[in-house]
Amino acid sequence: MAKPESGQHWPSHILLLGCGNMAGAMLARWLDEGLPPERVTVVRPSGKAVAPGVAVLTQLSAPVAPGTLVLLGCKPQQLATVSDQAAGYVGQGAVLMSILAGVPIARIRAAFPDATSILRCMPNLPVRIGKGVSILKAEDGASADDLALTTSLCASLGLVEWLDDEALFDAATALAGCGPAFVYRFIDALAAAGAQLGLDPAAAARMALATVEGAAVSAAMADRPPADLADAVASKGGMTREGLDVLDRTEGLQALVGETLRAACDRGAVLAALSGKAS
Repeated sequence: MAKPESGQHWPSHILLLGCGNMAGAMLARWLDEGLPPERVTVVRPSGKAVAPGVAVLTQLSAPVAPGTLVLLGCKPQQLATVSDQAAGYVGQGAVLMSILAGVPIARIRAAFPDATSILRCMPNLPVRIGKGVSILKAEDGASADDLALTTSLCASLGLVEWLDDEALFDAATALAGCGPAFVYRFIDALAAAGAQLGLDPAAAARMALATVEGAAVSAAMADRPPADLADAVASKGGMTREGLDVLDRTEGLQALVGETLRAACDRGAVLAALSGKAS
């Protein structure tokens, strides 16, 4: 992908309220893609530097300028503390995008009542390399310009998926937001199983990682679904078919993944309840 010219589609300013792993990954990608660092301010109590040219404050002390995109990147349980300190400075003309897991738009709106628009976003860590997924939902009444701005920003991070129903946000987060961790576990499991068959553990780890990477890239480039690709590899009576028969058991991979996503999704509801108590 060609690197956009500086200022091509960036808001006049981006303000990060908190800069943890996910917000930091998003910012790093945007900077790589041409976001001028002088357009960025990060508010973090530690005052720790983020990137060359990016201003860092320990707290806000002046109103946020109109046209600013405010990224709410703190921990969900910190919402009340952050809003108490910052909400009075986030007024009309500022678009607020929250990446707080499990915290619905209505709660963000209550915490930042004067922001022009509230949008909810759940990215995953591969956004750092432009191969992530960003799940998006805007509050009712958000302008077309605000939607276009958010889409443009998140498109530089990878796939963008808008949800019509916020009730599906936890399900989408369980799949895309938590999904990379589940894939990492599968890579480890594939490597460990190879080592159990007698392969050198380090070699098995390398082979597992390269196999999953290659399979993912080929699936992304294919013009047919992954299930068809698996069947194309699995000839009748062959080694691959024998292994797929184990994964395809009623209590096999599909059941395990379903249970995994359900557990993650249910946790989203718990997080929402906890954030409500904290506020």
